[in-house]
Amino acid sequence: MIVVDNLHKSFGDAHILKGISTSFEKGKTNLIIGQSGSGKTVFLKCLLGLYSYEKGSISYEGKSLNDMTPNEKRDLRADIGMVFQGSALFDSMTIAENVMFPLRMFTKQSKSEMEDRVNQVLNRVNLDGAQHKMPSEASGGMQKRVAIARAIVNNPKFLFCDEPNSGLDPKTAIVIDNLIQEITDEFNITTVINSHDMNSVMEIGEKIVFLKNGHKEWEGSKDTIFKTDNEAVTNFVYSSELFKKVRKMYLEDNT
Repeated sequence: MIVVDNLHKSFGDAHILKGISTSFEKGKTNLIIGQSGSGKTVFLKCLLGLYSYEKGSISYEGKSLNDMTPNEKRDLRADIGMVFQGSALFDSMTIAENVMFPLRMFTKQSKSEMEDRVNQVLNRVNLDGAQHKMPSEASGGMQKRVAIARAIVNNPKFLFCDEPNSGLDPKTAIVIDNLIQEITDEFNITTVINSHDMNSVMEIGEKIVFLKNGHKEWEGSKDTIFKTDNEAVTNFVYSSELFKKVRKMYLEDNT
């Protein structure tokens, strides 16, 4: 579990995060949502330890990030898998070499052990046989699956995804959502997803944190989000006519 308490982050005079407190549970898909400028990207980077913060705390399994020694922080990095918005694959490496990269950084496995593990995770994301392809030969959906394989190759305790469906068509986005959900359940990972995709929210949002102007405006689940009367949330979620109709149908079926 990741616990956040009264988190504040500023850049100069700009106060970006304003006292956020929440938790992200193990074995669940936890989504951070909000409009552009709400602070969700800064929040994610604080969680990852990429940004320091002026006040508050972030704890991983009861250990404060700020109290960790350099060795403890290195161990934590080895326990974190990251799926970047643009996949962030190395163009000069094959798909297998991309997936193997964290194993080279954080383990002392033999080459054959690393190759076996790479083959396992590529098979898990339905990319068996793609080991020798280059990223340029892979579609956007395949590249995201490679990024997921790389993120889980070290058996992480924590999985972070930054806009994993960015640039994907709706059908492929659903495939990626389902894959992330399956991996979270299968390996009992604490998964945190930064997203603006309302389809993802409704499909896999077991825990949802909604940010507005640096504040935690609301939190709940994909079920309770239908029932909320928080105006900021409903304006964001139901900005399209489609989701307005979905909410109306849901409320009618549950009254």
